Amino acid sequence: MNSKKMSLTLGLSATLITALYSQYAISRGEVNIYSARKEALIAPALEAYAKKYHVQVNLITGNADTLLQRLKQEGDASPADIFITVDAGRLQRAKDAGVLQPFDSDTINAKVPSHLRDSDNYWVGLSQRARVIFYNPKKINQAELSTYEALADPKWKGRICVRSSENIYNQSLVASMIAANGERATGEWIKGLVANLARAPFGGDTDLLRAVEAGVCDLTLANTYYFGRLGQSNKPNDQQVFNNVALFWPNQATEQRGAHVNVSGIGLTHSARNSRNARRLMEFLVSQESQNWYADVNNEYPVIKNADFPSSLTQFGTFKADTLPLNLLGEYNRRATELMDANGWK
Repeated sequence: MNSKKMSLTLGLSATLITALYSQYAISRGEVNIYSARKEALIAPALEAYAKKYHVQVNLITGNADTLLQRLKQEGDASPADIFITVDAGRLQRAKDAGVLQPFDSDTINAKVPSHLRDSDNYWVGLSQRARVIFYNPKKINQAELSTYEALADPKWKGRICVRSSENIYNQSLVASMIAANGERATGEWIKGLVANLARAPFGGDTDLLRAVEAGVCDLTLANTYYFGRLGQSNKPNDQQVFNNVALFWPNQATEQRGAHVNVSGIGLTHSARNSRNARRLMEFLVSQESQNWYADVNNEYPVIKNADFPSSLTQFGTFKADTLPLNLLGEYNRRATELMDANGWK
């Protein structure tokens, strides 16, 4: 997409959403958001905020990398007050690019565990997504599964499907393994995983889940919310995948670190002119009301402490999550991609 066409697309998106929320713009200003989350996955929560505080919400949605580049190009002239994106690796990129500023909120600090926030307060997680093992129970006995590390065992040769190394979710998983096991061990793990692939990396998470159900491979790595969406779908083909593929939580033993989790997150932009409304919006999005909505509609786990999970998530069982500080996923991102390239993960 060329830059002219990109600007037109984003501009139309902003106009439509502004019109939606303008009825709430009584006298309390506005807040401008650049969001890499699709409109359907964020707009209802924003509308609830706009209605509650009588603030006009202007939303621009687009590709995560495109929006970050736009923020960098606009610099101090950017109209954006808030940047919302997915994956701690991307949030770290925004922090490193200088397009965010630190913020301090006692409300957020009290509600969101420290490992789900940037250590320097440049961003905070809004929802959690776990990247776990999905398998075909007709081909694999659950007792055969244990850890991410065990996927490098030769017994899985020709049985695994994965997305490409360009995928940020896989990069963050590898970054978490660097933090847990060191570079040398992680490089060896990548080499073993690649040797066990049924075919070259391909597709997105939903494609991989379909591949497991179809017998292209016996297991894969995917984010839980993709599986949850299939379960909520009215399409027979989606229900078939949901019913014939099973979820396994890796690294659950007492001495192990737990399942890898990541976040969608939010940051206050360096250029923010409506910082009061922006901060209040950030706090609203970690309220019980917003967190319940995220969990129920998006199939993503809440970030706040002691949150209740809807039945759409409790059906997957309880699990121990890795409490690695998520800013490390961004800090180790470059080394993760280098190790993936060096060890054959295409």
